[in-house]
Parts: sequence; C-alpha cells; structure tokens
Amino acid sequence: MERAREIIPGGVNSPVRAFQAVGGHPPFIQSAKGCWLHDADGRRYIDYVGSWGPMILGHAHPEVIDAIQSAAGSGTSFGAPTELEVLLAEKIRSFFPSIEKVRLVNSGTEATMSALRLARGCTGRSVIFKFDGCYHGHSDSLLVQAGSGLLTLGLAGSPGVPPDFVRHTVSLPFNDLCRLEEAFEKYSDQVAAVILEPVAGNMGVVRPKDGFLEGVLRLSDRFGAVAIFDEVMTGFRLAKGGAQELYSVQAPLTCLGKIVGGGLPIGAYGGKAEIMDRMAPEGDIYQAGTLSGNPIAVSAGLKTLEILQRENPYARLERLTRRLCRGLKEAAEAAGTALQVQSCGSMFTAFFNPQPVHDYDSAQKSDTGLFGAFFRKLLQRGVYLPPSQFEAGFVGFSHSEEIIDQTIEAARQALAEQQTT
Repeated sequence: MERAREIIPGGVNSPVRAFQAVGGHPPFIQSAKGCWLHDADGRRYIDYVGSWGPMILGHAHPEVIDAIQSAAGSGTSFGAPTELEVLLAEKIRSFFPSIEKVRLVNSGTEATMSALRLARGCTGRSVIFKFDGCYHGHSDSLLVQAGSGLLTLGLAGSPGVPPDFVRHTVSLPFNDLCRLEEAFEKYSDQVAAVILEPVAGNMGVVRPKDGFLEGVLRLSDRFGAVAIFDEVMTGFRLAKGGAQELYSVQAPLTCLGKIVGGGLPIGAYGGKAEIMDRMAPEGDIYQAGTLSGNPIAVSAGLKTLEILQRENPYARLERLTRRLCRGLKEAAEAAGTALQVQSCGSMFTAFFNPQPVHDYDSAQKSDTGLFGAFFRKLLQRGVYLPPSQFEAGFVGFSHSEEIIDQTIEAARQALAEQQTT
C-alpha cells in the first residue's frame, strides 16, 4: 500500500477501495475462486463484493475462463465488427423485451453518458432529472447528490465540474412521486430525461415503493421526457431481465454493465428502435469507442448470460440472501444493535440505522462508525463486505448455505464483541 500511494493517487484506482470509510488497510488480492478471495498475505475471505456485482457466477468460473482464453487466442481487439457482438446483442434483447436495439460500450459510466446524450438529442431539450443517492457513473452532469463513492467519502459533487455542466441537472428525493411531478410542472417542456436506478444500490439497497417505477414512466411519457433505467447493477442480477422483469415494467432506454461483461470491462445501452436509430451512423447523434465490442469482453459476457439462462439461479440466490439477512438481523438483535438489513433479490445492505432506509436522507442517518467497526471485525474473521455503509453486497452462484451460515456466525461474534467494547 505504501508503494501504491507513491505512484497511484490514494494507492487505488477507484476511491472506495482505499478503505477510508471503514479504516485499516485494504487487502491486496492475489487470486479468487468461487466465492473466495485470496490476498497477498495468504489470507482468504468469503467475498460479498463480487467485483462490485459482476461475479454472479463466482470468480474464475471454468466456462467463462474457457471462453476468454478461446477468444484471446483469435486476437484481442480488431476495431471491426464481429459475429460475437451480434450474438451478445441478440442475447441481451432476448432477456430485456424493452430493448429493441442495443449498442455496446466499455463501462457503465459510458453507457449512462451516452444514453443521456441520446435522450437530449431526441428531445431537443437539456434538463435531466436524477434522484438523490443514485449513482450513474462519474460523467460531469451526473455528479450531483450522487451515491457510491461520493456518498461514502462525504462529497456532494466534485471540483473540476464546471457549474454550467450541472445547471441542467435536477436531483430529487428517491421514492417521492409528488416531488417528481412538481419538478415536471416547473420545468415542463425543458426535461429531456429522467434517469434512475430502479432498485437503488449506490446508497445501499433501497427498493422502489409500490407504484414508484410506474409513476416515473407515466410522468416521463406525459411530459415528453425519456425515462432511462440504469440497470448497470440490477440487470441480470435481480432476474434475467433485471428490475424491469421483477417489477413488470419496461423503460424506453436501459443502461447495462457489470454482469453483461462477465467480469471484464463492458457496458451497453439500448431501448426502443425509434430512439436508438438516432445514433450514428444511422442517425445524427454521435458516440464511438475504439474498444467497444471487444471480442474478449463480449465472449465473457455472452458465456455468462448463457449460463444464467441455462441455470436460472434467481430463486436460489434470493433464498440464500434472505437467509443471510435474517441471520444478520437476529445477530444484531441478540447484541442489542439497531440494524436494518435490506435486500432485493441477491443484493443486500446492512444499515446501522434504527429506522428502515427508503431514500438518501434516511440512508445518511446510518451510523458509519458502527459499520466501520463491524466491517473490520468481519474482515478479521474472513468475511469481506463492501468497504462502505452505502454500497450493496452481493450473493452469488458459488455461495452455499454452509457459507452463509459461516458468515452469520462471524457476524454474531463481531456484533457481540462490539457490544462488549
């Protein structure tokens, strides 16, 4: 870590990894297999980070590794079309009925940035609505009341983003349709898009209230704005068709990432053909990328989606997640600790909070000091949670009931030790 800090800002290439929110030093990971991480000091950990979501099948899944190796043997990048891109696009469309056409990019940030440009180009408008605590990548216009690392580090935005870049961005309370309608009434024909995580994961896991997603779609349609569902985290995670399948809704535009690349860098955005046809070269709205559709990343993503389609693990993953959440809650009650354990599908967050979390404001009432102590005690016991109170944890294909029960016992010991100290 000392060597890293000399040459890499903060010693890490993404801020939350530095452990500033939880204290201590991050383990440097040397290898991973299934649900286990192995660090450079010879320790191993049960992993609930899963590379922040992509590793739903577990680390180093043999079929995915075979696909990567096979693709690499044919060349690493061509900057030209391949059949693999078509196969992945067709697979995405088969999982998401709302996606009629799709374009591959290199990250979730690139997907959301491109989707916003597309929405602005199609509508001829400038204003973007987002929701407090929802994180959509680090593009300039979206670093307003964002979640993820910004919330973890206590930052509301970022220097280096000119005021003019964010003056067209309006951030509203998550799960509050009344405030959304008021904002639409105020800005009326200026709104190009509403972007949201349909299930929030970047302020911790927060489900949408009944009718919230339907209300977002209804109001967007009424005022001529494009609704963009950021399913970078929830896509292929909550169900094959993401949150849209789980909640029986369809968005005009969808952003994808994480699982769609099987652990390699990739993103995608797609939606109605009449919208997507505005993208160059078919239309007049420009976006490009040298490594977009990279054959190795596409191969990993395609094999991952094929396995998810074959195995359909979602009911089992939800059962395991509920078992974990129930055990954490019971351990906290036994220790006299106020803990809200919230989940959706195989995503979960343990909030050190006396009340349920339903938006950004209630998430901020969580005790980050208690979380940090809990995190460190679990790490000592070989359990690796996301190093932030405000990030989702993930249960994957390679977790078992025995692993879940081992985690619960470690949490029981950690919480009991916290109570005595």
